[in-house]
Amino acid sequence: MDVALRTAKLMPTKTLEGFDFSFQPSLDRERIAALAQLDFIRRAEVVHSLRPPGTGKPYPATALGVAAAKAGKSVYRATLADLIAALSQAEREGRLAEKIRFYTRASLLIVDEIGYLPITIGGANLFFQLVNARYEKGAMILTSNRRFAEWGEIVGDPVVATTLLDQLLHHAVVIKIEGASYRLRGHADLIPERVRANAPIAPPPPPKRRGRPPIVRNGAADHCAG
Repeated sequence: MDVALRTAKLMPTKTLEGFDFSFQPSLDRERIAALAQLDFIRRAEVVHSLRPPGTGKPYPATALGVAAAKAGKSVYRATLADLIAALSQAEREGRLAEKIRFYTRASLLIVDEIGYLPITIGGANLFFQLVNARYEKGAMILTSNRRFAEWGEIVGDPVVATTLLDQLLHHAVVIKIEGASYRLRGHADLIPERVRANAPIAPPPPPKRRGRPPIVRNGAADHCAG
């Protein structure tokens, strides 16, 4: 499998070592570490990362993808909207089977932003064809801001949603992330009070200072967004 496919759309690189687990105590560090052993890829399981926007769903998914790529696994990542758009175009051009084969070649397929935008029945059917092609053959990580009970609203048809979930939950690991916004953890003070009062954003506690103030030197900071 070529390197381009292995690292497709995983940049900027995020690693589990760079994730602030202390800010998201609901995230089971040991469970994520177990997933990082990549046995779920060998077992062709589906990992679901669920919780509202900003709580760090894409970060663990991307970090697991990076870990898989470093281990020599082929990885591909895309949003659900982009995935369906690509499948729809391939269908119009008579290349749907070829496109599905492309997406099934990856050892790990990461599908982000399920539920952020509604999809048509046609789009849901295309996604089901891909899921069916990977069923018990290839691992997936899905990130979503919606509960499974809401998938009928996402795809516009409860029957199609049930059919999708029947396969996606058969061999599944579900990770629920709760708490404040990970992306805005260091900038809550910049948000207006009236907005902050009604938003799931909590600033980190102020650092404890002892002795002399620290010396500030010029340097580069490494920021990782969730």
